[in-house]
Parts: sequence; structure tokens; C-alpha cells
Amino acid sequence: MPAFARLRRRRASPLPYLLILPTFLFVALFTIWPMLLASYQSLFLQRLNMARYRTPTFTGLQNYVELLNDDRFHQVMLNTLIFVAGTVPVSIVLAFLFAMLVNQALRGIGIARLFFFYPTILPLVSAATIWMFFFTPDYGIFNTALRMLGYSGPQNWTSNPSLALLSVMIVAVWKNAGYYMIFYLAGLQGLPQDVYEAAALDGASGWQMLWRITFPLLRRTTLFITTIAFISAFQTVDHIFVLTQGGPAGASTVLLYYLWEQRFEFLNVGIASALTVVLIAVLLIFTLTNFMLSERKEDAHAG
Repeated sequence: MPAFARLRRRRASPLPYLLILPTFLFVALFTIWPMLLASYQSLFLQRLNMARYRTPTFTGLQNYVELLNDDRFHQVMLNTLIFVAGTVPVSIVLAFLFAMLVNQALRGIGIARLFFFYPTILPLVSAATIWMFFFTPDYGIFNTALRMLGYSGPQNWTSNPSLALLSVMIVAVWKNAGYYMIFYLAGLQGLPQDVYEAAALDGASGWQMLWRITFPLLRRTTLFITTIAFISAFQTVDHIFVLTQGGPAGASTVLLYYLWEQRFEFLNVGIASALTVVLIAVLLIFTLTNFMLSERKEDAHAG
């Protein structure tokens, strides 16, 4: 009985709750509260640049209906999907290839790792400014290379509706691939070498070891990288300011940049809040779906 009483007192200790209290307060203040506030404001019509609508007026789901019927919003969502589909897989594949390349015991390999990781440590605005030189119509590196290949006529990369979004995607891939490489490199260096030695003794080829051993063992790492890459793609805004300002004619406007326009240029609080809720919902659905599918695959492999 005394032992049971001591166990109950130990379980009732407030120390674990005190330890997580700072994190809980931080999350509540900077994540939960803004989400709830945005959800509440999305139910009101409020435009700070118009005296008539400066006072919030309850309209229910009217802001969401307006978005669904807005062709500009449809184009923004299409641009966002193209951006995500074009940057996330490419960044992850390049990150894995870079990690495989630098995961070698070679002289000077540290310089190669720094070379691939260097774009990550640059501020995004600085990186976009550097790429502005690459995209310059007359003497930019891209157009110079095209002329060397026999293509005449410079391309205006950031002002061409067909190339503006591609330009933003190129910068995003260049910036993020080295960052994701670090996670893959850490995963590769933590893999058990005895498994590869046994596979080599059994006559497995390099491709078979990659497909049958490396990929399955890095499944958790890939899940983590995919999640942060997807979230990062939806948070793209900085280099759009420098490269295209969302143009031309909205050709490179993605969801977060459109949200910024509505809130800080058009001062439309209601629509901006509704866009915030849409952004949070998309990220939440993807993250939960990604984790559930991954757990199901883990259970299937374990079974």
C-alpha cells in the first residue's frame, strides 16, 4: 500500500506539465490564437481602405463564396499547384542525389558538401537578387548560354507570362535542394552497414541495394522532407517580391503572395482571413494524409 501511494504521488507530479508549459504557451500564442482569429475574421466583411466597410460586418461564408467564384483565385490556386508539383519532387530527388554523391569518404568531400549547402544559408531576398542577373534579358547568364547554343533572341524570363513562374521555381529548387540534402545525408550515415555487406555477399547489385534497402530505410526521412518541402512551397513569397511581384498579369502569383496582396495592398481583411483558413486547411490535410499513408505502409511492411 505505501508503494502504491508513492506511485500515485509520482504520477500526480506537476513537473512534466511545467516543462511543457513554455512550449504550450508559445504554440497557443503564435499558432492557435492566430488561426482562431483568422477563422473568426473570415466571417466578416472588412476593408480598411473603404470608410463604408471599415467596421466589420458579419457575412457568414460570403468571403469563401466570393473566392470560389473569383477567376483570379482559381488562377492563383493553379499557379500554386504547378509550383508545388514542379518544385517539391525535383528538390527532393536532387537532395537525395546530392546526399548520395557527398556521402563518400573522399578527399575534399567537405568542400562539395559546402558547395551544395551554400544556397541554403543565403537570405532568400539576396538569392533572388543574384538570380535577377541570371534572368536579365540582354546579358544574363541564361540568355548568354542560349545564344551559345545557337538560339537568337533573348528571353525576358521574369516578364514573360510563360516563363515567370518557371523562373521562380528554378530559384526555389536551387535554394532548397541543399537544405533537404542535409537530412538525407544524416539518414544515409545512420544506416546499418552490415545490411549492405550481407546484401553484397548475396550478390545484390548497387541498384537492388538502393531500391530494396536504402529507400525503405529512408522512408521516415523522406516523409519528413516531403512534409517540410510541401509546407515550404506554400510559404513561398520572398523571392516573388524581388523577381516578378506576382506578374506579369498574375502569372507567378501563388497563394501566400495573393494573401499578402489582399491584406496589405488591398486592405481586405475578410478575404485575407479566408485565404489564411484555406492555406491552413490545405497544409493540414496534406500533412495528416501524408502521415496516415506512411503509417499504413509501415504497418504493411511490419506485417
